Amino acid sequence: MASSDSGHSESLHKRYIKIATAVSAYWVFSIGLVFLNKYLLSSKDLKLDAPLFVTWYQCVVTVMLCFTLSWLSKLFPQAIKFPKMVLDQKISREVLPLSVVFVAMIAFNNLCLKYVGVSFYYVGRSLTTVFNVICSYLILGSTTSPKALACCFLIILGFFLGVDQEDATGSLSIIGVIYGVLASLFVALNAIYTQRSLGAVGDSIWRLTMYNNLNAMFLFLPLMLFNGEFGEVMYFPRLFDFTFWFLMTLSGVFGFMMGYVTGWQIQVTSPLTHNISGTAKAAAQTVIAVAWWQELKTMMWWTSNIVVLFGSAAYTYVKKTEMDRTAKVQSRSTDRIALMSTRVQSEEDR
Repeated sequence: MASSDSGHSESLHKRYIKIATAVSAYWVFSIGLVFLNKYLLSSKDLKLDAPLFVTWYQCVVTVMLCFTLSWLSKLFPQAIKFPKMVLDQKISREVLPLSVVFVAMIAFNNLCLKYVGVSFYYVGRSLTTVFNVICSYLILGSTTSPKALACCFLIILGFFLGVDQEDATGSLSIIGVIYGVLASLFVALNAIYTQRSLGAVGDSIWRLTMYNNLNAMFLFLPLMLFNGEFGEVMYFPRLFDFTFWFLMTLSGVFGFMMGYVTGWQIQVTSPLTHNISGTAKAAAQTVIAVAWWQELKTMMWWTSNIVVLFGSAAYTYVKKTEMDRTAKVQSRSTDRIALMSTRVQSEEDR
């Protein structure tokens, strides 16, 4: 009995360590990526005005990592599990609509981060949940409960309060807020189109990542040309600086790893815990940014962040509760049908 309890305690201890490691990895890569991108996009040290080039290079790194890991999985199949990567024009064309949305999403994400501070970045992009509800209704015909809509109202309230307080402190960037709203819209659209595109790649999220970023590499080229970034990069003083390329590559690796650690955190916890962890991470990221740049914020500014965080967490909880309730109803319905089927079979056997 004592041995059984000891074994159970040890397995529970291992599970806690695994959860703590997954959550910590998610926080480190997520917060690290935001701070890295902020440095690359608007650092006074670099003075590189080429946000689309930075985003394009991160796509290049992701594609290279996908093919590298695919190759390594062939050499070391016991140690590395990664799907085989093969280029197929037909699949690339099928994924293209998602890639257009994906390009808009990551471009507006980075453009938002370029013009707003890290401390305001979360609030600036906080309308993703609201757009998710709107897009789900317009595209999928999915309705939302009054409780979930009330949570969306809280998020909208927090967003406008945050914009007002950012303006009051004199650090508001209108163009940054516009990019943040557009980023939120395309994040919501990306989630919908991702579900639609998974079938084209055999439900492999890694294959979808590869094709998405491969398409994005080519889609970004005319955008970079239109934005005049080729000349900006060619005359960049630190173009051949090792540190610059190291940080650029590191940001690409962090972006790639976000896909892994997000899935890992969901796997060892739950979708609800993952969303709560993301909300808590956003709060920590805001506090770190305020402390790092020694920013002075008003009580109302902090209140706007709390309202957005609370609204997002409440929405996650409400949706999880509703999904659990629906699953129970469906389970009971299935059991009832199975019972009736058994009774009919019994009557026929008589």
